[in-house]
Amino acid sequence: MSDGRFEDYRASEETSEVVLPLIGRLYRHNDVVLTINGMALTNLAPNEILRMHRRGHWPGGYDVPIAQTAEALPALLALDLAAVELDLGRLLLDFAASGQTSVASYVTERCAGLPRLAGRTERVARDVVLYGFGRIGRLLARLLVAHSGDTFRLRAIVVREQGPEDLERRANLLRRDSVHGAFKGTIRTLPEENALLINGTKVQMIFSGGPEQVDYTQYGIRDALVIDNTGKWRDREGLGKHLLAVGVDKVILTAPGKGDIPNIVSGINDSAVTPGERILSAASCTTNAIVPVLKVLHDRFGIVSGHIETVHAYTNDQNLIDNYHKKTRRGRGAAMNMVITETGAASAVAKAVPALKGKLTANAIRVPTPNVSMAILNLRLEKATNKDELNAFLLDVATTSHLRAQVGWTAMTDTVSTDMVGETHAGVIDAEATIVQGDNIVLYVWYDNEFGYSCQVVRMLQHTAGVARPYFP
Repeated sequence: MSDGRFEDYRASEETSEVVLPLIGRLYRHNDVVLTINGMALTNLAPNEILRMHRRGHWPGGYDVPIAQTAEALPALLALDLAAVELDLGRLLLDFAASGQTSVASYVTERCAGLPRLAGRTERVARDVVLYGFGRIGRLLARLLVAHSGDTFRLRAIVVREQGPEDLERRANLLRRDSVHGAFKGTIRTLPEENALLINGTKVQMIFSGGPEQVDYTQYGIRDALVIDNTGKWRDREGLGKHLLAVGVDKVILTAPGKGDIPNIVSGINDSAVTPGERILSAASCTTNAIVPVLKVLHDRFGIVSGHIETVHAYTNDQNLIDNYHKKTRRGRGAAMNMVITETGAASAVAKAVPALKGKLTANAIRVPTPNVSMAILNLRLEKATNKDELNAFLLDVATTSHLRAQVGWTAMTDTVSTDMVGETHAGVIDAEATIVQGDNIVLYVWYDNEFGYSCQVVRMLQHTAGVARPYFP
């Protein structure tokens, strides 16, 4: 005899099927992205939407009720909002604390002051070019195509020509990925145009021997934001070659920039993206993972000193088997060894949060996994705390602060690295592993060094292009 829980799930599943087109309409018609604790509900299947509601983990142990989402969405559609990233988890948490009984009335009242579609100035989508098409480049392509609309559009990919089957082989690398799985969409090759058609978006494949050799305007591309994900150039002289190309506005590097190039961690120092700055860096995956956590800890408790140890998945820079490498240890087989290597995380943190300059040291160990890394933050604080207080503070950051898209939080007792593949947060705090002894703490922060970092690059791109949606609430 059924105890009713299966029937309850089927009812919830049916509700999620009802809200699915409403979420899509808000996104495509109104440019409203619905999230739960910073995690987007767009382009998901019904069971994935239910999983996101379960993953909400409100403070107090509650889940986000799918039935309340179903009540909220018609009210949001009736408001005809425009361009906002609206966290349903936070909004419905506030509703639960308000004592009100009508979700629709509460949502209408809370969101009444947000911009409306009718009064919005029409925006022209910014052209985006990927220079390079490796691990990060292909993930950025997936994300950029998913975000295509009136914000920005992926218009071209620039690579060195490898042979007659170049277009088809690069399309196949985008279609299927050994770590991140199949691309959830359609990809067609257009050999006669040397282009890819990705979810209906034509993306020109450009073969070039150098950044300055490309004339983007011949492909109808103007004022482009070029994302250099090759890592070949990291200083102004090298990256400045992109600005010699016709049709380029700004250059964004997906690696730490050298010299005075601003290293941007989305959510932390976006103000460093000024209109006159044409060369920017999205810093490193490790920097993006740890800076938001370090910033909030310093603001709340004060950081006296500390050491950061990153346990990092191997990368394409290492040798698959033992061979010569300019960095000796990286020459040893990546899939067979733990490899001690250096990291610029400590100095990169200081660039994003100047108050931490000189307070941190850092090192790295490359390990035989293809993706997902961990940062271990061993810190001495100005103020003593305890594990419950610290975890409660970090949970609040992850669920209610302006950094909820950057900082994730998990209390699962069996979490391992593969659980974090595809994680959209820059870093996820493992609450079960937290260690506190007075003013000394150790935090473990997981991060998908490929996908989570790519999500941060897209957030930075939105801010750079002037199309970032405001967060609410």
